[in-house]
Amino acid sequence: MLHSIPGPRDRDPSRRQMLNHLSHPAPEIPTIDQAYSKISNSITVEWATVPGATSYLLTAEDGDTVIETMVANSPGTVTGLKAATLYQITIRSISATGRSQASPPKQAKTVLAAPILEVSSPSPDSILVQWEAVYMAIGFSVSIMRANGLGRIWKENTTNTSLTFTSLEAGTLYTIKAYAWNANGTPGDDSTCNQRTSPPAPANIQVSFDSGALKASVSWAPTEGAFNYTVMALSDSSELSCRTTLSACTISSLQCGTEYLISVLASNDAGASKSTSAEALRTVACAPGRVTIQEDPPGHLSVAWSDVDLGDYYVAFVKSDDGLEVHCNTSLTQCNFLSECGFTYFISVFAYNKAGQSPLGDVFNYTTAPCCPTDINPVLVSSDRVEIVWSPVRGAELYETKAVDGFTVVECNDTAPACTLSALECDTKYNITVYSFSEVRGSNMSCTSQFITTAPCSPEIKSVSKDAFSTINVHWRPTNDDATYTVTAQGETGLFRCSSRGESCAMAGLPCGSVFSVTVVAETQAGRSLPSYSVPLETVPCCPAGLTVTQVTQSLINVSWTVGTGAQTYVTVLESHTGQSKCLTHQNQCLLGCISCGVNYTVVLKAISATGLTADCTYQSYSSSACCPLGVKLYRLGPNGIRIYWQASRGSANYSTDLYGSKGIFTCAPSAGLSFCDVTEIPCGDVYTVMVSPVAETGLKLTFCPQKIYSVTCSGSTLGMVIYRGKRNAE
Repeated sequence: MLHSIPGPRDRDPSRRQMLNHLSHPAPEIPTIDQAYSKISNSITVEWATVPGATSYLLTAEDGDTVIETMVANSPGTVTGLKAATLYQITIRSISATGRSQASPPKQAKTVLAAPILEVSSPSPDSILVQWEAVYMAIGFSVSIMRANGLGRIWKENTTNTSLTFTSLEAGTLYTIKAYAWNANGTPGDDSTCNQRTSPPAPANIQVSFDSGALKASVSWAPTEGAFNYTVMALSDSSELSCRTTLSACTISSLQCGTEYLISVLASNDAGASKSTSAEALRTVACAPGRVTIQEDPPGHLSVAWSDVDLGDYYVAFVKSDDGLEVHCNTSLTQCNFLSECGFTYFISVFAYNKAGQSPLGDVFNYTTAPCCPTDINPVLVSSDRVEIVWSPVRGAELYETKAVDGFTVVECNDTAPACTLSALECDTKYNITVYSFSEVRGSNMSCTSQFITTAPCSPEIKSVSKDAFSTINVHWRPTNDDATYTVTAQGETGLFRCSSRGESCAMAGLPCGSVFSVTVVAETQAGRSLPSYSVPLETVPCCPAGLTVTQVTQSLINVSWTVGTGAQTYVTVLESHTGQSKCLTHQNQCLLGCISCGVNYTVVLKAISATGLTADCTYQSYSSSACCPLGVKLYRLGPNGIRIYWQASRGSANYSTDLYGSKGIFTCAPSAGLSFCDVTEIPCGDVYTVMVSPVAETGLKLTFCPQKIYSVTCSGSTLGMVIYRGKRNAE
């Protein structure tokens, strides 16, 4: 046990204990044979054994402190001392009866303290040993050897506080020992430490560059004594590194278009090796920037870009949206490509050098103007509108159709490949263009035009007239250039036409008694106009096909006729030198009186339509029947004969006589020019009705003359007047 007791001796508890046992004999006082120091913080004491002693108390004093140590036997060591310090050493023996007096003192000096070493390996073949000055030391001894005990030992003496060992093996662990000695040459405590030399620079460095990932794989031969390795990639603007315990390492995130110096350091607990000879690495060039795309003229794409560092040549790729790809290889900064309308092109530019292809930069897309319709086909051209269709074209999202006539513009927009341009001027030539439009590129203004002329304007009928020959003349106002006009008369009885390039047209042969709708249509190469407003046309009613005149009485005739188409009213006129007889009727017959017998009449029939159109129908003249004879008398011509006598009326006429009796009808016809007629074999004793009637030219016997009744008796003279019995009117 070691403890320090400051102050006077009478305060020592051991002393008080010895005083308490004065009545008992103390053990013998030991004698110190020798006292010496081998370690800087202790002194070893040797003495002869004292009989009866169970332990010993060693005391070391340096004037400032007292240090005691209880030991069992010799030798004993006092520890906790100061290095290079002179101590007074005493010893007491202790037994059950107490402790002895202190032995005669013995001086001993502790050896020098061990140097506190700081070691390092400034280079792979050297170790630097440094220490602070040691109290009372006048020199130092330092030795070094391999920690595994193999090889030689280097030992150096010096009065300095540092020492460098050279020509060592790189990456090897060494054991270093050092101690100081004093003026007497007594060595002090030694210090021991291990130090490894730093490793040598790695050899056989191989650099492999991955252009796609922008990383470099670096490998080297393993280095003796290296715990880990550091790979450095230095450029003008950046410093990248990777650390590994293996013999290969990958440096990521390299920058394109940059030259790097690649070096490898081997490291252990002694430090890092010297850098290897740097390997130059040129990465791939960066993707070209400031890419510009122009289409001038249409169909030609010009792609330009900025020059980049480390770029040996460039390849521009142009891929259309239908999958077709072309490329251009050049050392310049521009390429030209053929393009088609309505395509979207995806454009990328790469720079190349020996390291490979640059990273993918921005992918640009360029949409060319949509294609222009080429098969524009007018499907309907009328006076005021044009309907046109075309096939859909690539790239067009909208179609804009314009029709231009001088300063007038008519347009329509539609997504469908068709357009109807309305509100156009008739018989007008328009310049029509169909522009295709896309949201990205706008309108393709290079589309070609074509001329379309609208159909002619509708004519305006000025008049419809009829000449003396019943020919219909239609006049219109011409409103078109170089047009053919067709007049159409449409009615229930049929369709009639005439054509002309002028201002009028004549139609003949239209049936009577008909109503027509007359229109005019103009026609040019552009098409047909709409019909003009219709004008009604009514032809005169038809004359009745047949007319019959029947003598009813001597002064009354009945005129009848067939129905005339289109006629509503009829006017019948019989005219002769003696006068005129007229009848107005809605029927198809009329009784005309005041007719003179035996006179030639002109028969005229007028057919009048509901609107007042009149047809003058002329027929053959009509001769009224002869006048009834006057003075009819009967005379006997014997027992069975009768002579009928009369007075002929004015003019020549043929007569027929008829006797009607109960026993039969007896007829006779006189010879031409005679005014009597004989009937033979007529029974007597009967009453007869006698009628002498004129005979018409047709042979028809007229029966309207008056009848007389005679009685023919069988008595009396065979010659003479027949008795007149009375008169009766003809039925």
